[in-house]
Amino acid sequence: MALLSMVAIFKCFLHSLTCCIPLLYLSIKCCQTCAFVLIYLSAFPPLLLMSHCFMFPAGKTTFVKRHLTGEFEKKYEPTIGVEVHPLDFSTNCGKIRFYCWDTAGQEKFGGLRDGYYIHGQCAIIMFDVTSRLTYKNVPTWHRDLCRVCENIPIVLCGNKVDVKNRQVKAKQVTFHRKKNLQYYEISAKSNYNFEKPFLYLARKLAGDQNLHFVEAVALKPPEVQIDMAMQQQHEAELAAAAAQPLPDDDDDLIE
Repeated sequence: MALLSMVAIFKCFLHSLTCCIPLLYLSIKCCQTCAFVLIYLSAFPPLLLMSHCFMFPAGKTTFVKRHLTGEFEKKYEPTIGVEVHPLDFSTNCGKIRFYCWDTAGQEKFGGLRDGYYIHGQCAIIMFDVTSRLTYKNVPTWHRDLCRVCENIPIVLCGNKVDVKNRQVKAKQVTFHRKKNLQYYEISAKSNYNFEKPFLYLARKLAGDQNLHFVEAVALKPPEVQIDMAMQQQHEAELAAAAAQPLPDDDDDLIE
């Protein structure tokens, strides 16, 4: 009995420690022409995943503000000039929280310092499907990210797929195939595929492909309605393109 009591006390002690340790550091970084999310992992307490993230344009602010918890509990950190939005998700393994950092635009002036990337564990790179320039900048963000963080799981997201006049066609998105990245088409304003990048990264970081969300994500009501027939056509184009040989480069998108 004494041994069991000591074990129970020790478990409680460990739980009290782990509940105070942020698990991830999720940063969404972008510039006027691209965005990405960088995640830092410091610990993995059982049934709890916590993260911090930076956010920058290509729809990044709209993206993070769709999540109700992130908007209601946001805080400003004056020492580093960012607004922090906590995003909560419920999974079969427990609660996950991503702290998303909005960098207030300092990345527009000459890029970001390496210090923003250090200890990053995974990332979301975002571009705007209505702007070819944002897709052109994806390789730059990917290169800078990998130069500091090396081999981390990365998701590429094409945002604003609700807009009919898209400039970057689904079949033209090939960078993820060249770099072995996961790719999702998303729409922040319609909430389309909002949770998929977070679920993919949570599974990668937890090392559990069976991890799944058990509750609907608390999102604001959609501001626009996505044309699902059109989006299904885009998804079919993506699938067809995946079976084709890769082009030598993506410069054709910028002409």
